[in-house]
Amino acid sequence: MKIGFAQINPTVGDLQGNFEKIAKAYDELAQAGADIVIAPELAVTGYPPQDLLFKSRFVPENLAALDRLQKRLSKTALLVGFVDRNEDRGKPFHNAAALLQADQPMQKTHKSLLPTYDVFDEDRYFQPATKVAPLNFRGRRIGVTICEDIWTEGYLPRPLYECDPLRSLVNQEAEIILNVSASPFNLRKPTVRREMISGLAGTYQRPIFYCNSVGGNDQLVFDGNSIAVNARGELIAQLPAFEEANVVVDSESAALAAIPSEDIIAELYDALRLGLRDYLGKCGFKSAVLGLSGGIDSAVVAAIAADALAPENVTGVSMPSQFSSRGSVLDALALSKNLGIQCLQIPIADTFTVFKAQFKEVFAGRTEDATEENMQARLRGMTLMALSNKFGHLVLSTGNKSELAVGYCTIYGDMAGGLAVISDVPKTMIYELARFINRKRKIIPVSTVEKPPSAELRPNQKDQDTLPPYDVLDAILRLYVEENLSAAEIVAQGFDEATVRWVQRRVDLNEYKRAQAAPGLKVTSRAFGVGRRMPIAQRYVG
Repeated sequence: MKIGFAQINPTVGDLQGNFEKIAKAYDELAQAGADIVIAPELAVTGYPPQDLLFKSRFVPENLAALDRLQKRLSKTALLVGFVDRNEDRGKPFHNAAALLQADQPMQKTHKSLLPTYDVFDEDRYFQPATKVAPLNFRGRRIGVTICEDIWTEGYLPRPLYECDPLRSLVNQEAEIILNVSASPFNLRKPTVRREMISGLAGTYQRPIFYCNSVGGNDQLVFDGNSIAVNARGELIAQLPAFEEANVVVDSESAALAAIPSEDIIAELYDALRLGLRDYLGKCGFKSAVLGLSGGIDSAVVAAIAADALAPENVTGVSMPSQFSSRGSVLDALALSKNLGIQCLQIPIADTFTVFKAQFKEVFAGRTEDATEENMQARLRGMTLMALSNKFGHLVLSTGNKSELAVGYCTIYGDMAGGLAVISDVPKTMIYELARFINRKRKIIPVSTVEKPPSAELRPNQKDQDTLPPYDVLDAILRLYVEENLSAAEIVAQGFDEATVRWVQRRVDLNEYKRAQAAPGLKVTSRAFGVGRRMPIAQRYVG
């Protein structure tokens, strides 16, 4: 059997646009000889549709799009994800897939395992399947699973489900397994998926064809990486990562595909580039603006933006104050030249002086402190927002995960923006991204990479005046934020107790800041924002 992978990039809610993408991919794959074309989970609506499902016409229009797809089919079948109504008790909808064939009744299957953890909230909308059975195609029994239906206990946060749809399908003599997915990216996940699917295929002695969505939708990035494995669990096809692709794979193929090497930083870069490009495009923006401090964070964001959007669509802004070093200004200009982006120079020193003067009497007798530092950050935020308003740019904020975690950022200042590109990237990984960006030629100035990081909001300021060394900070944050360990458990791993307690307290105290941060692209196992729901007003110390 020849299976056509339609690894497409749907947009949530764009029913017509998604219809056209599915139809175009179908036509190409049918022409190439596919017996069945498979498109991703909820390809008709985009994933995740969230509360769009409750709009009165949304689900009916998605069903109408499904009917239109069936009416235009040739002899090649189409397996596609959509939203079905639930006519019985329970939640109003099903996460569903339909096997469409010309001039034949539609066959449907519903998702059994509804993830409601991390970034997922499917139990809010969908009712699980009441039964699992193979679908019939030209005398063969096809087992259809939808994303989570194929994930096994060893690869989930904990045992979550009573049933095993894949085992049930095999027990009912399904000859081949087709999985339609919208599986979000995080670091190392493509390798985990491939190992899991290969193991399942070998265990059940069934070929598995896994079609994943690709593209950015809000804070989530979908990496594609669709695969086919034979009944021995050997890889026979690997689709590209982070781009659309249409490929026909013969289930009887004896040729094996090369297992791609895992390059974590290259994956991270590609995920951020795709997430940024799609966030702007799908939200209707055509250009971006960001502050260029001469530091490594803004340099990395600028480089990703220039690559994702083209240099002519990116504007950098140097906004030096009296505390900014000449070297930082020169680094910002050199970066802009290397990237080919416009760089505006809008100093804030005079504005800062005037602004401070307004508080001369109110602040009389009080020494300067973080108040005056934050004034500078907020003046810069206001400058960027003015450019955004006037020219229609989206403001990109440039804070990293380490800073955001401990509140080393200014609300309404450097946190201002429409998208926080690197808010889920720890500072230590920012340096790795910079080296990756410079792998072929020097784009980010060497001095930017080598100088001690500083906010430059007071004389001779350095990040490490206030923060632990970044390698220590990032290690503690990973254990506390991503693995949910207590302070005592982290100390038991050899970290200094005072440092751990300081980091813990700073993370907890700054929840209110993160609640007002721009949405960020999720690339680790647990990001601030989507998938992490912490109360702001709380007093638990663990």
